[in-house]
Amino acid sequence: MAGPRMSSTPLPGIGVQYDLTTRDDRHLSVVAHRDGARTLSAYRGDDPDACALSLQLSGPEAATLAEALLPTHKSPSLLHTTDLGLVADRIPLSATSLWNGRVLGETRLRAETGASIVAVLRRTDAIPSPRPDFRLAGGDTLIVIGTREGVDAAAAILERE
Repeated sequence: MAGPRMSSTPLPGIGVQYDLTTRDDRHLSVVAHRDGARTLSAYRGDDPDACALSLQLSGPEAATLAEALLPTHKSPSLLHTTDLGLVADRIPLSATSLWNGRVLGETRLRAETGASIVAVLRRTDAIPSPRPDFRLAGGDTLIVIGTREGVDAAAAILERE
């Protein structure tokens, strides 16, 4: 039996398709749509081109499934932990947030927590290294890096209403 094999195929205007062939020669695919949704498909063992199951998952449903598949993660929004003791977390900004419509610098996030906002995800766009004059909006997801304590403190600040 061979080990699992993974390949990816860009789907212009849609996203990326990931194909997994298991060690038992079973075929699974995931289409990662640009809007965060996912389509998970499993193919029949006797006919690898015949789809036996196809599930449409929203972004939050896909994140929950990923968490179940990787139970070593401590939080579904946790992105990565390094040997340096740093974590990166996704922190959503609600429409009722105190910071909705205000500029990033007003949060004083870095000065108060030591954590840094390294990107903002807005709809299907990613804004890397936002400047202090960047205007936040409800629905944004902020990618914050720092110590666990700093990121938790940043989340508390960003979740103020």
